[in-house]
Amino acid sequence: MIATIVNTLAVIVGSLIGLALRRGIRDGVREAVYIGIGVVSLIIGISMALSATRVLYLALSLVIGGVVGELMGIEAGILRLGEFLRRRFTRGDADNQFAYGFLTASVLFCVGALAIVGSFRAGAEGNYELILTKSVMDGFMSILLAGAMGIGVAFSALTVLLYQGALTLGAVALRPLVSPLVLSEVTGVGGAMVMMIGINLLGLKKIQTGNFFPSLVVVLVFVALDPWLGPLSGM
Repeated sequence: MIATIVNTLAVIVGSLIGLALRRGIRDGVREAVYIGIGVVSLIIGISMALSATRVLYLALSLVIGGVVGELMGIEAGILRLGEFLRRRFTRGDADNQFAYGFLTASVLFCVGALAIVGSFRAGAEGNYELILTKSVMDGFMSILLAGAMGIGVAFSALTVLLYQGALTLGAVALRPLVSPLVLSEVTGVGGAMVMMIGINLLGLKKIQTGNFFPSLVVVLVFVALDPWLGPLSGM
């Protein structure tokens, strides 16, 4: 858990720096930050999505997971949680900026391969290298995000703590189930979700990214069925 705590603190410290810098940032500069982060998110997302070796699994997982998430109203629930945190801990304007900052940062910090593989290595092997590397990356990214989107980004540290903490603590029991195929396909779906964040930040289209979280579970089902799917497994 030490590495996860370091990662959590990195997000908090980075967010506080971003908030301090935000006060002097003009709207034009803030827009440039959005565009920069959006482009970087697209690049990262594409590189992650290309890790997928089962393209059909990726496509079906996104479609099925998106439908399930829409029916469950997952993004709306996440935004309500963000709004609750805003009312409880801040006195900001009653808008969705806090909630969207919370959602965007939570997705960026948690769906990548570093979060999954790093947590497993930290828990099962006591190797903190990947999570500490991720902490540095998340810290700098949180500066930019908080500067553009506000204090909601800082509260994504709670998501990092709970998500990576659970993976780290469960690493010993779950490690035998984590095959290279699991990592590649989960990374692929996570990359697609990071691309959605990039598209949102660039203002190309409003995608309810949170509704696609079930896709991460759906792709695991396809991976589990891979030995019995015959010709589909080679796509």
